[in-house]
Amino acid sequence: MLNFIYLAISLIIAITIHEYSHAWSADRLGDPTPRMQGRLTLNPLAHLDPLGTLALIFIHFGWGKPVQFDPYNLANPKRDSALISLAGPASNLILAIILSLTLNFFTLPYLLISLFYTIISMNIVLAVFNLIPIYPLDGEKILSGLLPPQLASEYSSIMRQYGTMILIFMLLPIGGTSPVSALIYPIINTITNFLL
Repeated sequence: MLNFIYLAISLIIAITIHEYSHAWSADRLGDPTPRMQGRLTLNPLAHLDPLGTLALIFIHFGWGKPVQFDPYNLANPKRDSALISLAGPASNLILAIILSLTLNFFTLPYLLISLFYTIISMNIVLAVFNLIPIYPLDGEKILSGLLPPQLASEYSSIMRQYGTMILIFMLLPIGGTSPVSALIYPIINTITNFLL
């Protein structure tokens, strides 16, 4: 029961920080859409998705409500869209680093140490998972921002059509493990071992 509480707290914190960072970045880059939609807040209720929250309860994995932004309000839509997308995973890694430093430099109660470990792990997982360059994950927009304009346009078009199906397929276990797990867990383990 305690493990589930830690998991729930960690996921809520990770999702809230992630989505708030998208909203903050969009607002700073000139798009008021997230502010007008009430997303420029650290209140978890503004960022939790009902289905994602139910998934948290029943399958111990969940997701947040995506932050909407209007690229036409941005000075450089291609670059700024990539920066807004990068802000979410970057904020998760920054939080993991801050908590890791706290664990290393301060003496904390055991229960708080356990919670920090779970929060750090959850933020690393969320960050790395979202960097996969497949729609609707943040990595798709980040990669599109790095590609030449024509190639970026073609890639985004393909991802909008087939990205969700590709991602679902990659999440399915094949031979006991999913392609996504095989791809991201070596990276997650490397970062986790470094921080913890």
